[in-house]
Amino acid sequence: MVKKLITQDTRMFLTGNEVIAYAANAAEAEFMYGYPITPQNEIMHTWCKLLPKTEAGFLQTEDEISAGFSTIGGILAGKRAFTATAGPGNVIMQDAQSMAEMMRIPFVCAVMQRGGPSTATVIYAQQETRLTCFGGNGEGFRIVYSTAGHQDLFDYMIKSFNTAWKYRFPTFMLADGYQGKMREPVTLYDPSSRGIKMEPTPAALRAPGKIGVDREATHLRNTFNLEEELMAHLDQYQIDYDAMSKEVEEYLEYKAEDAEVLIIAHGIVARSAMTAVDELRQKGIKAGLFRPITIRPLPVEPMRKAVKRAKQILFTESANGQLAQMCLEKLYGITTPYQTLFKMGVGVTGDDLVEKVQSMVREMASV
Repeated sequence: MVKKLITQDTRMFLTGNEVIAYAANAAEAEFMYGYPITPQNEIMHTWCKLLPKTEAGFLQTEDEISAGFSTIGGILAGKRAFTATAGPGNVIMQDAQSMAEMMRIPFVCAVMQRGGPSTATVIYAQQETRLTCFGGNGEGFRIVYSTAGHQDLFDYMIKSFNTAWKYRFPTFMLADGYQGKMREPVTLYDPSSRGIKMEPTPAALRAPGKIGVDREATHLRNTFNLEEELMAHLDQYQIDYDAMSKEVEEYLEYKAEDAEVLIIAHGIVARSAMTAVDELRQKGIKAGLFRPITIRPLPVEPMRKAVKRAKQILFTESANGQLAQMCLEKLYGITTPYQTLFKMGVGVTGDDLVEKVQSMVREMASV
C-alpha cells in the first residue's frame, strides 16, 4: 500500500512533470515503468525522488517497448501501474498500447508531446494527437484527455486512473513539452476531499477464489483463430465504447454562446485562444472558444451545436490539422465556413490568433 503525500489542499509552484508524479501518487499509483525521453524525463525523476516517502516502485526498462509491456504486466498482477512517454517513444509503445486495447487492460500513460516526425525537436508540438488517439493496428478504442495547464495535469491524471479502471479502455493524458517544463502554481489535493472515490485495482490474473466455484476463469486474449470471432469481440467493444463515450466526454466553452467567430482548439493552444478571445472582445469582436477536453471520444453533439451558432470557425493547433480533420469528419453536413491557423511544432500565441481572427472579420465584412 503506497503512502499518499498530499492529505490536504496544498499550494505548490511546480513544473508540469512534477505535478504528474504527485498526481499519480494522489491516485494511489503503486508502480511506474518507464524509459528516459525528453520532455517527460522529470516525471520519472520526480517519481523516483518521492519513492522513499511513498514506498511505491519504479523500473527503468531498456526501451519504451519494454516499458509498455512491463506496465501491462504490472496491471495484470494487480498493481495500479502507469507509464509516460513522448515522441518516438510513443511510436514504439504502440504495440503494447494495442495489446491493452485488445485485452481491455486499464493502461494509463501520460504523453508529453514533442516535435516530429522522428527525433525532430525535444521541445513541443501537438503532432501526437492522431497517434495517441488512433495509433496501433486497431480502431482506437482509447480515452484521451487533452490538458491545458498544471491544474489540468493534476486533475486529469487522477481521472485517467479512474476512467481506465472503470471502463477498461487504455487511457491517455495528452500534454506537451511546454506544460511539462514550465512552472506555475497548482493546488494539489487528496481526491477524497473532492468526493472522488478511486476505482479498485483487482488483479486480472491470480485473482482470489477457486475457478468454476467462486469465479469464472480469466481469459484475456489478443489472438483469435477466426475472423468472425475477432469481429464479434470488436463489435462488443464498439458497443461498450459508444455507451461509455457519453459518460466520459468533456469540453469547455468560453464565451461561445454568442460568438460570431468560434475558435476550436485543444490543449495548451486552447489556453492561448482564451487570452485571444478576451482581447478580441475588448476590440468589439464576438469571438469564442470551443475546447474539446476529451479528444477521443470527441464531444460531437456539443461541438456541432456550437459550430451551428457561429458565422465562422477557426481551427488552430500546433500540427497540420490533426485535430481539425478529426472534427471535420464529425461536422460533415454543417455549412459554417472555416479557416485554419496551423503551426507545425511551434506554439500558437494569443497574438497569432487575434491577428488571424481580425483578418477573418475584415474578409467577412468585405463580402
